[in-house]
Amino acid sequence: MFIQTEATPNPATLKFIPGRQVLSSGTVDYRGPDEAAEQSPLAERLFQIEGVEGVFFGTDFISISKGEAEWQHLKPAILGVIMEHFMSGAPVMAGSGAPQAESGGEFFDEGDEEIVATVKELLDTRVRPAVAQDGGDITFQGFRDGVVYLHMRGACAGCPSSTATLKHGIENLLRHFVPEVQEVRPV
Repeated sequence: MFIQTEATPNPATLKFIPGRQVLSSGTVDYRGPDEAAEQSPLAERLFQIEGVEGVFFGTDFISISKGEAEWQHLKPAILGVIMEHFMSGAPVMAGSGAPQAESGGEFFDEGDEEIVATVKELLDTRVRPAVAQDGGDITFQGFRDGVVYLHMRGACAGCPSSTATLKHGIENLLRHFVPEVQEVRPV
């Protein structure tokens, strides 16, 4: 089994591509071992590696975020855990294997449903595929008073360039297509 690795714009995150499906749909983001406990055997094993601080699953990739440890020390252990897991045939997610719900806690006024639908469509078709290539995900959280609130996950969480991506990329795109959008903020 060959696992590709790719750098992301976030120097604290690497993207691992096992060449197999990781999740059938959606994404899952774990920011610590307690979140992964009993939900994902693979994430639990990855958090056992000293220095791993975040595990993000996409449909065909795994993004790992580190603390102070160096990639040259972490990467071999991470590759070993991923390879062992997929070779064993064990599921990535325990139980039903359904990823965490992405839309929980959304907020917006009923009168803004059409605006929100357009914003979500633009995020799904233009933003999320590009962000996934960098090992992350951005999901809609809310819309109020002209401000779109987005949740940044995976490599995007804590990325030094995430503010520029939000302000100069996503905000400009949404303002162009949806005049009601005045600003984009991370949650």
